[in-house]
Amino acid sequence: MAASVEHAEIARTEKEPPETDTSEAPNSTRAAETSYSDAEPEPDPDEDEDDDEGEPRGPIIRDTPRDIQLEAIANTVALHPARDVLVCGDVDGDLYAFSYSCTEGENRELWSSGHHLKSCRQVRFSADGLKLCSVSRDKAIHLLDVERGQLVTRIRGAHGSPINSLLLVDENILATGDDGGTLKVWDMRKGTSIMDLKHHEDYISDITVDQAKRILLTASGDGTMGVFNIKRRRFELLSEYQSGDLTSVALMKRGRKVVCGSSEGTIYIFNWNGFGATSDRFAIKAESVDCIVPITDNIMCTASMDGHIRAVNLLPNRVIGCIGQHVGEPIEELAKSRDSRFLVSCAHDQLIKFWDISSLPKATVNEYRKRKKKDGRMKSLTKKAFGDNDFFAGLVEEPEKKEEEKEAEEEEDDSDSDSGSD
Repeated sequence: MAASVEHAEIARTEKEPPETDTSEAPNSTRAAETSYSDAEPEPDPDEDEDDDEGEPRGPIIRDTPRDIQLEAIANTVALHPARDVLVCGDVDGDLYAFSYSCTEGENRELWSSGHHLKSCRQVRFSADGLKLCSVSRDKAIHLLDVERGQLVTRIRGAHGSPINSLLLVDENILATGDDGGTLKVWDMRKGTSIMDLKHHEDYISDITVDQAKRILLTASGDGTMGVFNIKRRRFELLSEYQSGDLTSVALMKRGRKVVCGSSEGTIYIFNWNGFGATSDRFAIKAESVDCIVPITDNIMCTASMDGHIRAVNLLPNRVIGCIGQHVGEPIEELAKSRDSRFLVSCAHDQLIKFWDISSLPKATVNEYRKRKKKDGRMKSLTKKAFGDNDFFAGLVEEPEKKEEEKEAEEEEDDSDSDSGSD
């Protein structure tokens, strides 16, 4: 096949193939030498003159880790499955790994890597957290060691078009989709593709898989959802065309429902094994639904070009409220922490933000049905939902609670659901 597989020196065995790449991308792994925007400011020596003498100041514990400032726009972010570590990939092709903490000043850059030649589109951790996979506009797939950020395997020219989406199916199998609509499934033990299919007419924006690891679902810019059988290594079908690009795909209701976000702000709902036509759809007051992260069986978080992160309930279909926002900046991706306490977002403001969603699973839609805010603003579901500054957002939290009791949002107006099948 056209794609060449290369293994870095750290992964070399006694019988490594001769085409192994051992010296690509000098300075690709750099020690963390930068200063952090989340560093604790130096205390004013005169500030605590009235404090008790000799009493050491304890660490400041925040509700969420402090925002991480990046040097370039991040396209993608992923959270480690077992540790408080995240990795993001930016438009320059660089990867950055950070440890994060609610203790003030404890966010740390662990390493950075510049192996990709062009923009990094997606990054994902393996299930055991030991490896990291990334894809790029340079058409390459990279496998890295998480601990040191060193390149283990590179597949050059993995696609004929820039790679746009990535899914790790299991420890050996991964799927990639490109800008031309081609889906490939890879066996990383051999470094070769076991499926190479083109049934979409436009880019593949997102990929997901069922719990049995048997059926792959793809969302595409051509407005269709694709269904592919991994076990039988074949294409099954395309859904009917929807209005606008399909930008994301996720499973809900214990796999019985499939939801797709769109560039026009509509969420399309399919029944499992009813992929040909939607069973329902509803539009939210958003410019787009670019990313979907399931939180519970019926609650998901969505990200939009308008900079808002919304909590959305499925069946009944309603926007519950606002988790947070990157003011006026399109959001590229969302990720959920391993304990479901935090939601992490990256956007065009070059910030990685953390949102406390620990109370979201307890949310119900009934309390929002018959109430309405006069200013038309969504209900705030976190302290930082409508404030960039955590300190001032905390100060106004109590008054906002009283206001919400009087005029909480009617999110039914924020969604427009079709009850019948299409």
